[in-house]
Amino acid sequence: MVRHPNGAVRLCTVAGFLAYLLLPWYAIQDTSWYQALPGIFAEGDAANGVVQAFQQGRSWLLIGLVGLALCAVGALQRPGRTQGRWLLAGGLIGALGLAVAGFTIGARGWSVAALNTTFGELAVNQFGIGAGGFVALVALVLLAAFGLARLGFFRGDLFVSGAVIGCGVLLALFIAYPVGKALAGAFMTEDGWSLTAFFERVFTARIWGVGCLTGGTSCGVAWNTLVLALLTATGTTILGTMMALMAERGAKRWQGPLRVMALLPIITPPFVVGLGLILLFGRAGVVNQVLESWFGIAPTRWFYGLPGILTAQLFAFTPIAFMIMRGVVQGIAPSLEEAAQMLRADRRRTFMTVTLPLLKPGLANAFLVGFIESIADFGNPVIVGGQYSVLSTDIFFAIVGAQYDAGRAASLAWVLTIFALAVFALQRGVLGKQNYTTVSGKGDAGIAMALPDGVRRTIYAVAFPWILFTVVVYLFAFAGGFVQTWGRDYTLTLKHFHTAFALEWGQFGLVWAGTAWNSLITTVKLAGISAPITASLGLLIAWLLARNEFKGQGPFEFAALLAFAIPGTVLGVSYILAFNVPPLELTGTGLIIILCFMFRNLPVGVRAGTAAFKQLDRSLDEASLMLRASTTQTLFRVVLPLLKPALVAALVYSFVRAMTTVSAVIFLVTAENELATTYIIGRVGNGDYGVALAYCTVLIVLMSAAIALIQFLVGERKLGRRKAGAATAPVAAH
Repeated sequence: MVRHPNGAVRLCTVAGFLAYLLLPWYAIQDTSWYQALPGIFAEGDAANGVVQAFQQGRSWLLIGLVGLALCAVGALQRPGRTQGRWLLAGGLIGALGLAVAGFTIGARGWSVAALNTTFGELAVNQFGIGAGGFVALVALVLLAAFGLARLGFFRGDLFVSGAVIGCGVLLALFIAYPVGKALAGAFMTEDGWSLTAFFERVFTARIWGVGCLTGGTSCGVAWNTLVLALLTATGTTILGTMMALMAERGAKRWQGPLRVMALLPIITPPFVVGLGLILLFGRAGVVNQVLESWFGIAPTRWFYGLPGILTAQLFAFTPIAFMIMRGVVQGIAPSLEEAAQMLRADRRRTFMTVTLPLLKPGLANAFLVGFIESIADFGNPVIVGGQYSVLSTDIFFAIVGAQYDAGRAASLAWVLTIFALAVFALQRGVLGKQNYTTVSGKGDAGIAMALPDGVRRTIYAVAFPWILFTVVVYLFAFAGGFVQTWGRDYTLTLKHFHTAFALEWGQFGLVWAGTAWNSLITTVKLAGISAPITASLGLLIAWLLARNEFKGQGPFEFAALLAFAIPGTVLGVSYILAFNVPPLELTGTGLIIILCFMFRNLPVGVRAGTAAFKQLDRSLDEASLMLRASTTQTLFRVVLPLLKPALVAALVYSFVRAMTTVSAVIFLVTAENELATTYIIGRVGNGDYGVALAYCTVLIVLMSAAIALIQFLVGERKLGRRKAGAATAPVAAH
């Protein structure tokens, strides 16, 4: 079946016109778009775009119809530069016109004071866009992208052009725009914009002081954050790499338990590890009590501060490095190691000169993600930080503290962004244009080289104590859910689970009587929706970055990572500031939480995919395209099956982070959309640790089952390699 060369162009054009005719243009509060369908041809808020423009005085909506009409003319042309000009002109006029009208006209008329002064009050207002406006805008953006492809950009590929422009618009709208709006506060004063105010807020002793080096009590929060991030990124990268090597190259009997233990911290709800560490190392913890009773050492608060935060972050972020590095280790071609050994290199030299250099893209990506996660982390510093201040906690207290200071919070967020940009540039400089391809179109049935004895002993010496330490911390943390009152009454009980998850039979059947059911169901629903979208978008962006070259590729990649450079608290506040008014009125809905989940967790999918793509030979894509497969077919039938480790990493991380995140959504939840983490925080705030820890236990079991299901559905990558120890088929004697 041969596809029509203008099929996608005509489909988008028709979809744009139908959006104007058959869907409600604006979103109606407390009403779904499909519930508003009966009123699309009548006057009122539920009317379609045509009725809104011609009968209700919103003439600015006509610009979208003008753009679609120009695109319709282009759709009738033959593929070429003439068609590209029509499509680009129509798409840009329609999309930009609707966007400008959306941002300048709000629920009270003009949204910009200067326009109100120049043109006078606007008699007609508008609300946030609904289904009709969304579909029409998407169609216009894609048509503009198709126009660029017809003009020769993106090698003339409609799919690549649509993907780059579409993803770029999403990144601009849901990352750059809200974050930029929050960062702009650093320049704002009561009298307006001021560059002087920005420098006065950023360059202070509180941020950049070096008092700890000159006899003072502490250094500035910027240096504290930088030291912590470097230590955390280094530690998580080393531990994650060791565990990945142990899982893929170690004894089979350790692989299953190791994968479970390595992933356990990532599926843990917030502050559970912190509570377990406090029970172990806090002033009244087991370690201090043992030291006092055995050696007479008085209990102190030594754990609170840098040691506590670093330990907690190593627990939290090592699994991310493990998931990234496991896919990279899997992708190393055994034939390269075998070739080195045939040239008389021993296993140690082969590992140091062949295996380890091929891990560089994964190591760089794992370090980058660990660094950005550390500087943006909020929960661990709050729990075990003590007097060791970092940028994320200072931003939080600047926003919610007694003295609300949005300008100071924005200036601190600027410092975080600069740190993220610097490490991003360093990572790009280290990898450069080097080639790390290890998975090509050629067969490779080699056996992966066993780890050198010294390397294996070193890995075991580090990994096993860390796993044992993990088990102890979790045992202490979750014991509180099974006892009456931790610290006073250790009688075993299940009453905390009954309080949260009781089921009863009522007059009309089963009753979800537990107090936690509502938050659990909402959390699973929103996380289940966001995870596959996040993973798909992340891998698509990784493919665009790894397999295509286009102008603005560097800023495009940094925009995809920007969400990690901003603390979750700031991201949540920026979403409220950006999406509380037209054209996108999302505050109070489940959609704003889903979007926050998506773009907060997007970078892990991008980095995991980027590391995996660096190992796949471009000849695989080229061979598929030479056999006349489309770009879409190549992506889904050739590339995606080889990205299963990256896909699992993106899916697992997106789902569990959506289930366990706090700071990014603490300001976005409502009574109707309460999440598991906000329920837990409420219980902790009331001192009800038993119910909180019981809920955490249920979440861990639930997320473990979800991870197993994801692994089962996605499956393992098949590279056609023999297993170590595989018996050779006997040859019959003649």
